[in-house]
This record gives sequence, C-alpha cells and structure tokens, in this order.
Amino acid sequence: MYLDLNFDALLAQPFFDELVHGAQFSLALFAACWVLAVGLGILLAVVRISGLPFAERAVAIYVSYQRNVPMLAHLFLWYFGISTLLPADVQSWIGLHGGEFIFSTIAIGLYMAAYFSEDIRSGLRSVPGGQTEAARSLGMGFLTSIRYVVLPQAINISLPTFTNHTIVLFKNTSLAMALGAAEMTYAVREVENETFLTYETYIVATVFYLAISLLLMAAGAVAAKRVRLPGH
Repeated sequence: MYLDLNFDALLAQPFFDELVHGAQFSLALFAACWVLAVGLGILLAVVRISGLPFAERAVAIYVSYQRNVPMLAHLFLWYFGISTLLPADVQSWIGLHGGEFIFSTIAIGLYMAAYFSEDIRSGLRSVPGGQTEAARSLGMGFLTSIRYVVLPQAINISLPTFTNHTIVLFKNTSLAMALGAAEMTYAVREVENETFLTYETYIVATVFYLAISLLLMAAGAVAAKRVRLPGH
C-alpha cells in the first residue's frame, strides 16, 4: 500500500497559522500551569513537614483528592461548575479574557501541584536531619533554613521525578481541548476537519509533542548535572 503524504497543503494559509497558534497556545499554557504547579507544590511540601498536625492533614487530603480524580474531571469541574458560582461581572471578564486558558491553567496547575509536592516532600525527607539542626544552631528560623539549606538539596534529590512530572504536565495540556482551548491538539483536529489530511496533521502533532518532551528531558539532564551536590 502506497501512502502519498501531502505536507505542502499544511504550509498554506490559513492552516499553517492555525498550527502555529496551537503550538504557541500549548507552550503558553504549559508555562502558566508549570509556574502554578511548582510554586504551589513547594508550598504544600513545606507545610507538609511543618509539624502542624491540622495543616499537614489538610495538605494530605488535598493531595489525595487531586491524585485520585481524573484531570479531565477537574477541568470540567472548574470550567462548567465552579465558574458558574462566580459573580456575573467576574464571569463576563473571564469570558472576554480567555476563560478556556484561565480555567485550564487553574485545573491543570492545581492537579499537578499535588504530584510536585510529593516529589519535593520526598526530597525534603531525604535531607539528613543534621542539616536542619546545623542551620537552626546558626540562628536560622524554620522558613529560612528550609529556603537556603534544605530546599535546594531536596530539589536536587527530587529532580529526576520532577522532570518526569514536568513532561507529564506538558502532555496533559492537550486535555484542555475538551474545554475548547485552541491548543495544539485542538488546532490539529480543526485543520484535519478542513483539509482531510488525517495522517499529515496528526504526524505534525506527534512530532511537536515528541520534540518538546525530548527538549524537556534534555533540560532536566542538564539541570541535574549543573546542580548536582557533592556526595549525591
């Protein structure tokens, strides 16, 4: 069987612009979700080891909830459920400023924060207790010792799983298509419906996701070498 692929048609307007916009949207969504997920993940991990029983339990419940409910369900809950509870003016503003992007960022970011927090918590627990004691003996408070002594070591230890979950986060941005977000998968589907070039369009999507995932893997490997601590 001979398969005649026609990629030239995808370079014509407006299809090429749709694919480029989809790629840009996916990367922007990934960046926004990653910042939210990592920032919240670090905060959750620190609270989890704070020694405050109520706070630790609350974080444990949050992590369990996020990890045991499918991401698609979280997306639908935020976009079709929680959004309706907001004041009408807020709903109107969000609708005019990219509601699909905003709620996708919130849902995916909160979901992946649970995984990042567990990665970092595992790293925090791997740091010898003497490090914290030494920092406290120098007059550092809990947060200061965590920020300057313990957390850098914990991130170094957890970097492999941290990188893996970063790649998972990037690939999961494709689920935003379910909300009508014009990311890469959505753009590919629209172009395929208009051109009927099924193989070509989905090959483009495959190459895009594979290329970015490999770049993230390479970036993680480089980061691991640069921040490697003696003895690790």
